[in-house]
Amino acid sequence: MRRRLLSSTLVVAAIAVLLLGVPLGVVVSRLIVEDANQQLRAEATRLVGEVEYARIQETPLDPQQLEQKYPDRYIQIYVNGNPPTATVVGTSPQSGHSMHEEAKSDSGIYVRVSRDKAQVEQDVRARLLLIVALAAAALAVAVGLAIVQSRRLTLPLQDLAKIAERLGSGDARPSKHRYGIPELDRVAEVLDRSAARISDLITREREFATDASHQLRTPLTGLTMRLEEIVAASDEPAVVREEGEAAIVQAERLTAVIDELLAAARRQRIAQAEPISVDEVLIQQVTEWEPAFRRAGRSVSLGGTRGLKALATGGGLGQVVASLLENSIQHGGGAVSVSTSSSDNYIVIEVADEGPGISDEIAPKVFERNVSGGGGTGLGLTLARALAAADGGRLELVRRRPAVFAIFLRPAEVPGRRVVTGPA
Repeated sequence: MRRRLLSSTLVVAAIAVLLLGVPLGVVVSRLIVEDANQQLRAEATRLVGEVEYARIQETPLDPQQLEQKYPDRYIQIYVNGNPPTATVVGTSPQSGHSMHEEAKSDSGIYVRVSRDKAQVEQDVRARLLLIVALAAAALAVAVGLAIVQSRRLTLPLQDLAKIAERLGSGDARPSKHRYGIPELDRVAEVLDRSAARISDLITREREFATDASHQLRTPLTGLTMRLEEIVAASDEPAVVREEGEAAIVQAERLTAVIDELLAAARRQRIAQAEPISVDEVLIQQVTEWEPAFRRAGRSVSLGGTRGLKALATGGGLGQVVASLLENSIQHGGGAVSVSTSSSDNYIVIEVADEGPGISDEIAPKVFERNVSGGGGTGLGLTLARALAAADGGRLELVRRRPAVFAIFLRPAEVPGRRVVTGPA
């Protein structure tokens, strides 16, 4: 591209120089020749006057004085008389290489002044050489400007090409380069916005993969526990049937989790929120986790207001509650209680245990990614809060010791009556 810019600029400059230089050379040449002719004409006219004056004064013309007064001239003076007289001053130029002018008077005086054309032609050549030198200088300046301009244009284009190539290779860092050229700056801004979008997409894809691996672990753990119950109770058909059905439910939940994760990745959760029964979700979760708590020598109970309906997604709320129960069984202690309450603005689900709680150092950032106080992955509470927010609610730590987490959801209808139940 740089070569094309240089060649095109040089062609344009050459055409401009020719269009201006050739007419200028012709005009200057004609002006120099015309000026020489006018000078000869003026000298001839002046000589006629001098001859007239000398004739009136009856004084002879001095050829030496005329030669000194008009150097490099060949002068011929004819005076009509009886017989006519002629005066010649200077050396006659070569035939075909002279230029001359004539003048006459009414009294019969005729003057012819000639000069050699070589001097005039030399003057013309000097002027033409000056014009050619100026044209060459103009071309040199044009080439220099073309080199500077081509570098100013091509270097940013090469930089933009490198940025685009880097984006294609997965390096989505915005360059923030600007070049002082509006069109190129516009391209750079578009590439920076594209880089930001690509970076966001890559980050979300990576987070989605991490979130999926973490979120799928919970239902898989529940499914494993159910299968262990089936193996342990293989001599009791009724128990085997019951545990098998529970395993099927866990498998269906696993499929639902995958669907929920895909929906969350596409930011469609809020649009899918609908009135759901809070009791169904909580009873399902408590039932699934009760064997794990029982094996750990702990208990989980469900209490509070029954018959509540909230705006959420069943799978999303189930994942939030499952994450809180898993967090409690791993990091908490004692009995775990899941209770519900309602107000005009929120339906509240609290998950509390009797463990040591959360340290003051961890509590302010307990929902941050990769923050864990007990050797965990540091993702469960982060994902739980994100899922709650996607349903239009929020997840908060309302008490540090013992730890109490509360899920705030939008109500779908008037709260029901308050009842308290024992262990599910």
